[in-house]
Amino acid sequence: MIDVAAARDLFDDSTDGTVGIEEEFALLDPQTHRLTPAFERLRDAGQADDVLAGSIAGELISSEIEIRSGRGADQEEARRRQHEARRRLFALAGREGLLLGATGTHPLSDYREQHIIDTPHYHRVAEGLKYVAWRNNTFSLHVHVGVRGADRAVRVCDRLRPLLPLLLAISANSPYVDGMDSGLHSARTQIFTKSFPRCGVPDAFGSWQAWGDYVDLLVRTNSIVEFTQLWWSVRPHHAFGTVEVRVCDAQTTGTEADGLAALIVGCVAQAAAEVDAGEAPPDIPGRLIEENMWRALRYGLDGRLLDLEAPAVEEFPAAEALDRLRAWSGADAVLPELNGAQRQRRLIDAGATAAEVYAECVRETQGSYQEETVT
Repeated sequence: MIDVAAARDLFDDSTDGTVGIEEEFALLDPQTHRLTPAFERLRDAGQADDVLAGSIAGELISSEIEIRSGRGADQEEARRRQHEARRRLFALAGREGLLLGATGTHPLSDYREQHIIDTPHYHRVAEGLKYVAWRNNTFSLHVHVGVRGADRAVRVCDRLRPLLPLLLAISANSPYVDGMDSGLHSARTQIFTKSFPRCGVPDAFGSWQAWGDYVDLLVRTNSIVEFTQLWWSVRPHHAFGTVEVRVCDAQTTGTEADGLAALIVGCVAQAAAEVDAGEAPPDIPGRLIEENMWRALRYGLDGRLLDLEAPAVEEFPAAEALDRLRAWSGADAVLPELNGAQRQRRLIDAGATAAEVYAECVRETQGSYQEETVT
C-alpha cells in the first residue's frame, strides 16, 4: 500500500541537509573476477557485525551487494559512516574469499547466469519486468539529501532535471557490456534507464499534489504496488523524506564516490535555495534533456553537451561539466582529471582486453575502498 499523505507528512517533518549514501558492488571470484552468487552468504556473515547488520542490503541479483551509510546529520557524517561500513564490508568479503568490484557494469559475466535474490520485492520486480529485470546486471551510486517540505522537495527534483546529464557524464564508468566494448561511456544507463519503465528524466511536477495524483493514478490502474517502482533518476523518496539522486554509475575508487556525493549534496542545497528564493526552474523540454542524456551516456566527458540554460542553446565541452556544477552549487567536490570510463577507454585504446581492463579496475577498487580509515 502506498500512502501518499503519510509520505507528505514525512517530508514536512524532514530536516534539510541530512545525507544518506548507497553504493552497489559486484561480488567477484578472486581468481577469475567473474560474478559469483554470494550475497546471502555475505549478508548472513555480516549479521555478527553491528555496523554491517544495518548497512548491507540486496540489490536484485545474488552477485551484487549494496552498502548504505544510513542517515547522517550532514555530508561529512554520512561520509564517515559510509567509510566505516565500506571498510568493514571489504574486510568481510576478504574473509569470505571474495573480491568486490565497482564499475557500472560487469564486463565479463553473462547476465543469463545470474540469479534474482529471494525477497518479495525482487520477486515482484522480476515477475513484473521479466527480461528487463533479468538483463539489469548494473551497479550504481545513489545519494539521498533531506529536504523539508513536500512541495519543496518536488520543486527541487524539477530544478535538478537539466543537471542530470552533467552528473551522468561526470560519473560515467561502464564502457563494457556482455564481454564487449559497447562504444558507450555509460552502458549501465542504456541497459537500466532506457529499459525500465518510469525511469530516466522525470516530468516536472511542480507540486506534491501533482506528484501524488500521478502516484495514485499508477496505483489505481494497477501499474505499481510500491513507490520504489518509480525508478526515475531523481525522485522524492517516500520512506526517507529525501530527494534521491540515482543517475550515477558506481565509482571505481572511494575518492570518486565521495566527490560525487559531495557534488550532489551541493546541487540539492543550491536547488533548494533557488526554490526558497522563488525562482522557477528553467522551462526545458524533456526532449532536450534526453538529448543531453544520450550525449552523456555515449561520449561521457570526452564529448560535448548542450547548454540548456543559456539564452540560445549551444554546445560546450563535457569536460567542463564538473567545473560548471561546482561553480553553480559551491560544492567542494574533488574528483580525478579522468573519470572511470575515460581511464578504461585509454586502456582499451592501448589494446587491453576486457579482462585486463577490469583487472585494473578491481586493483584500483581494492587499493581504495578497503584501505579507507574513518577520519
